[in-house]
Amino acid sequence: MKNLIIASTSTIYNGTYLEYLLPTLKEHFKNVSTLLFIPYARPSGITHDQYTDKVRTAFASIGIDVKGIHEYNNPVEAVQKAEGIFTGGGNTFLLVQQLYRTSVLDAVKEAVNNGTPYLGCSAGSNICGLTMETTNDMPIIYPPSFKTFGFVPFNLNPHYLDPIEGSTHMGETRETRINEFHAFNTQPVLGLREGSWLEVKGDVIILRGEHQARIFTQNKAAYEVETNTDLSDLN
Repeated sequence: MKNLIIASTSTIYNGTYLEYLLPTLKEHFKNVSTLLFIPYARPSGITHDQYTDKVRTAFASIGIDVKGIHEYNNPVEAVQKAEGIFTGGGNTFLLVQQLYRTSVLDAVKEAVNNGTPYLGCSAGSNICGLTMETTNDMPIIYPPSFKTFGFVPFNLNPHYLDPIEGSTHMGETRETRINEFHAFNTQPVLGLREGSWLEVKGDVIILRGEHQARIFTQNKAAYEVETNTDLSDLN
């Protein structure tokens, strides 16, 4: 049975890394002593070791050891033997390119569908949808495909931002970009605000956290859903 936490972000305003999620993660990874971390997205270009050390510090506070997938000679085997998996945020294009290059994408998909608990934040959450095409990131590298895990039957837009009333910014809003996506694609898109996450247990998908989420569907008006809403039928 699938068991996932799909979080909009790792860090909320005035908080430390993963601080707001730690109580949830302690329960989510209750049977995990060593967590496999996938640092491929490299936020701000930091190294795999630097990123893994940051994650290791956060999880030490709830008694879980962390090892980066890059520390293994065989990354696919590391995934197959993992007690739990965390994919961090950063650049989604780079993340997906690396997942394909190392054959880790299929390995993670199989492991999570077979019950290995998974955490994704930001880019690591974006890839839980059908494709990565609703990422906010710059295409700094070219992945072989935009197709991703498909753990949920829709696309995700982590860090979703509402238009700022009175702003003089003339660039496109997130809603505009998602409407552009829907000119060519039919799957719904969930705008996941920072501080919120999806809890996935088997085929049940529940919105958690302190904020509403915004749902976009092709040729229909966007709408809001409250926290604790069951989104299992969103497809």
